[in-house]
Amino acid sequence: MSTHEEVSAVFEEGQLYSAVTTDADGTVEVHLSDNHPGLHDPAYRARRAEIAGVSLTLRTGDPVPTVEYTEDEHAIWRLACAELAPKHERYAHSEYLAGKAALGLPADHVPQLEEVSALLGPLTGWSYTAAPGLVPLRDFYADLGRRVFSSTQYLRHGSQPLYTPEPDIIHEVVGHGNQLASPRFAAITEAAGQASLRLESDEAMKFVADVFWFSMEFGVMAEGHELKAYGAGILSSYGEMDEFRSMEIRPLDLVAMGTLDYDITAYQPVLFRAESLDQLEDVVGDFFATVDDDLAARLRAQAPLPV
Repeated sequence: MSTHEEVSAVFEEGQLYSAVTTDADGTVEVHLSDNHPGLHDPAYRARRAEIAGVSLTLRTGDPVPTVEYTEDEHAIWRLACAELAPKHERYAHSEYLAGKAALGLPADHVPQLEEVSALLGPLTGWSYTAAPGLVPLRDFYADLGRRVFSSTQYLRHGSQPLYTPEPDIIHEVVGHGNQLASPRFAAITEAAGQASLRLESDEAMKFVADVFWFSMEFGVMAEGHELKAYGAGILSSYGEMDEFRSMEIRPLDLVAMGTLDYDITAYQPVLFRAESLDQLEDVVGDFFATVDDDLAARLRAQAPLPV
């Protein structure tokens, strides 16, 4: 297998979302993983297909489709928000908490993505658009460069309201939306998206995506004498907030962040710590703002060879 094929395979295997397909007769199917709690629930599978179908034909500039959420889905949202809130107060970095307070997401119902955009736009100029699930990596990052976040609209299975094996609207909005309400976090995210437009090689694109994973998705930061989380993946995970401080915590290291192997289906055993928001901007933000194919290749070449 060539290097290009290997990277392409990693892109496919590394996707967090269930694949969505459309049959010749127009039937939409969402292919849940073997460990998904909704795999053997026909009603849930049908609902996922219905929600995915709403956004499959969406084009740039189209109004974001509305989903008529059920009372059961609103109940999952309410429970998740209620259970995540005290953990945010305990574990989230103050910059995230300030963004959360400014955004003021509803806790009593699943918001429409247009509702989230209306709250977020005046704060940082960001908006949301709908995706059925899987978004090609370059398309996702290109949207970030335009200050547009591609979000799923479905909710996790009701049997496990505090767990999901894939990003759902709770992750996309509670995790990333509150983060994007911070002008400083939003600027770093936008820089990552704009970086993707400069990159020609898949290897460089993957390097940027992996640095993003270990920062804006699973980043931690010193605050006073404590370690706090700012990554959306941690702050939308009820269980991971209890566990992240016991993981292996390393200093920011672009080479390691861009080359470290990780398992997307498990709690992250290695996390990278920023000593301050200023340092995060200086290291990660400046990297996103300046990276090109040559810089990504030079950094990748500095990684130690696998033992």
